[in-house]
Amino acid sequence: MTPDIRPLVAGNWKMNGLKASAAEFKAMIEGYDDDLARRVDLMICPPATLVLAFAQMAQPSELAVGGQDCHAEASGAHTGDIAAEMLADASATAVIVGHSERRQDHDERDSHVRDKAKAAWRAGLIAIVCVGEAEAERDEGVTLDRIESQLKGSIPDDARAANLVVAYEPVWAIGTGRTPMPGDVAEVHTFIRDKLSARFGEDEGGRMRILYGGSVKPNNAETLMAVDNVDGALVGGASLKADDILAIASAYRQIMG
Repeated sequence: MTPDIRPLVAGNWKMNGLKASAAEFKAMIEGYDDDLARRVDLMICPPATLVLAFAQMAQPSELAVGGQDCHAEASGAHTGDIAAEMLADASATAVIVGHSERRQDHDERDSHVRDKAKAAWRAGLIAIVCVGEAEAERDEGVTLDRIESQLKGSIPDDARAANLVVAYEPVWAIGTGRTPMPGDVAEVHTFIRDKLSARFGEDEGGRMRILYGGSVKPNNAETLMAVDNVDGALVGGASLKADDILAIASAYRQIMG
């Protein structure tokens, strides 16, 4: 973790969740007690159909609700898309952009991600910008080159610590059960920190939160969250169960003492 940076654990539900999932979300709200809330921010990003209902349920707790994607435009003839302003209107506080599954399944490029980050800020949302390398890129030894390219292309020039979160997700570790060694995670996160500080200045870049995302589970969370420059986690499948996501967030009870 990075001293003086408040960590964030964000759960990405992906294409999972129906109205009946409210019971599990309620358990998350109840488990996010005052002691845990003092140590770590907790956010759930459900499918768009549940954002408003979950945001209303979460009040007046400190558990935040975010979106999983947004369109670059505020409105228009874009059937099936959702604008950042719509998410904000539904009381979301953040939105994930550039997730590897969006990049792969929808052929999103860095320029698309950058425009979506700008849209998030236009609507007053925090942009959680995802970067990460595929297995072939890691095997070829070009991980840092790939990360640098994505950081340059996906993050707008007016990023600030208050409106940007970067999530590093080694694509080869998502949903596979494979997890990089702590040293591998530290290398990439330190690289990202250095690039952010060089581009945006130590004051801003040094305070931007960098999350790790890639098969984060209760049994490895404490080890991963304690790595230098890891300021929390972007959690996939384990975020669907209250016991699991709360256990991951609770790793900070041990880390912080």
